[in-house]
Parts: sequence; C-alpha cells; structure tokens
Amino acid sequence: MIDTKSSLEICRIINEEDKKVPYAVEKALPVIAALIDDVVISFRKQGRLFYIGAGTSGRLGVLDASECPPTYGVSPEMVQGIIAGGVPALTRSVENAEDDGEAGVAALKQLSFSSCDVLVGLTASGSAPFVVDAMRYAQSLGAVVGALSCNKDSLVFSYAKHAIYLPVGPEIVTGSTRMKSGTAEKLVLNMITTGAMIRIGKVYNHFMVDLRPTNKKLVARSKRLIAEISGCSDEVADNAFDACHQNTRAGILIAMMGLSYEEAVKILEKAEGNLHQAIKLCGQTETYGVMKQ
Repeated sequence: MIDTKSSLEICRIINEEDKKVPYAVEKALPVIAALIDDVVISFRKQGRLFYIGAGTSGRLGVLDASECPPTYGVSPEMVQGIIAGGVPALTRSVENAEDDGEAGVAALKQLSFSSCDVLVGLTASGSAPFVVDAMRYAQSLGAVVGALSCNKDSLVFSYAKHAIYLPVGPEIVTGSTRMKSGTAEKLVLNMITTGAMIRIGKVYNHFMVDLRPTNKKLVARSKRLIAEISGCSDEVADNAFDACHQNTRAGILIAMMGLSYEEAVKILEKAEGNLHQAIKLCGQTETYGVMKQ
C-alpha cells in the first residue's frame, strides 16, 4: 500500500520499478534495430519519419522529433510528431481526441504522408483509434509501419511490420502510463532517432558533426570540432570554418585534407555524408595538401 509510505519509501519503490525498464527495452533491441534500418533506407530516399500517438505517448513523440533539428542539423520536416488533439494537447488533456480515427488519417494526409515515409504508432495500451486508423492507412500505402506498446495484445501490432513490445509490468499507480511505460517509450525513441542519425553520417566517433552553427555558442562548438577531429591549430580551424559555409563536416575535411569547399562537398556526397567514408575516399583518390599547421 504505497499510500501509507513516507516520501523516501515512495521514492525507493518507484526507483526499484524504474530499474525494470531498461531490461524490458533490451528484449526488443532486435526489432528496434530492424526499424532503424528501415528508417535509414527512408532517409536516404528523402523520406521522413513520423511518430503518432495520444496523451503521454504523443507528447513523447513530439518531444523526440523536436530535438532532431537542433541536435543533428536536420530539417524539421525530416522527423515529425503527431499528437491526437493537436498543439493544445501538448500541455493539457484533450478529451476523446484519441477516439477519432478519421482525425489520425487526416493528419497524415495533411502532411502528404507517402509510401516513402515511415510511421511509428505510439500507445501504451495499444488501442487508440487515432493511432490505429493512421497506421492502417499508412500500411495501405505500402509504407513501413512500426509500433510501440506495453500491452502484449496491442491492436497496433496488427498493423506493424516492426512490433516493439515493452513488457514493463504494472505501474506503481494503476493506469499512470507516464511512468514506466512513458520511460520505456522515451528510451526507444532515443534509440530510433539517434541510431538512424548515426547511420546516415550525422555522427563521427562520438561527435555530432552535422550541427548547424546558427548562434555564437554553436559557431564556437563547430570550430572546436574542426580542430579536435582534424588535429589542426585553432587558426586553421578558424580558416576552415570561414571556408565551409556553415557545413561543419566540410570544414573538417577542409582542415584535415586541405580541400576546397567544393571538393569537400563532392567527397561528402560520394560518401553519403559519412565522414569516416569521406576520409577514406580522400586517401583512395589523390593526395591533398593538408592544412594542419
């Protein structure tokens, strides 16, 4: 009876339950990885990733999508979150929004969802018509469809190529899916977008190398990345940054290999944006004058 416990005892109980979440996610890793592979294929074809959900699940999808542009320098259209009830539902409950299946389909149509895109349905219980009908529609177009749910018998799994079941067990407060279920969903969403961004070259080793330096802080970070990764001096990093047109990956190649901006962009295009592959291609094609001084 948790309502008879002290604050510290409640915290310990919640903490013990939360420890179960990573193990639940671990069981789904192969399915998560397969979904990431399909997202990467979509991205390379200029497709997009959509999350769709209601309540806590919908908010988590919108949150993960909104973090991608500042973190990885991608367009806001590349990863998008759709929540039942629209923008007002981000900060307050919109009653019965999750029961409107036609609204879920309409939201996808409004965003010109196509077979080139990927849709991931997010629902702790797995039965919200807003999500289910949207997934059914996406499946009818031939798009890749994934689903996250903490309910083994979730209806959304019937319409998913990638069914990610997260067996977190009962919540401390019955029905409060913002707790373990929400935590598990957040961990998986982190994996999906982070894994996909790594695969398409947005990360080099552990560095986020495709940031867009749109303010003083990010300009300084971009210059530090150029210097640290290429091993060049601060002066050379400054010059490379000035030459790279705010393309940090190109700046790294300019500093490391002595390329012009045009050469760096061409090499990156051949390498599909992967900096490891771009550096390898430089070594295979010709010797460039290195700027490291």
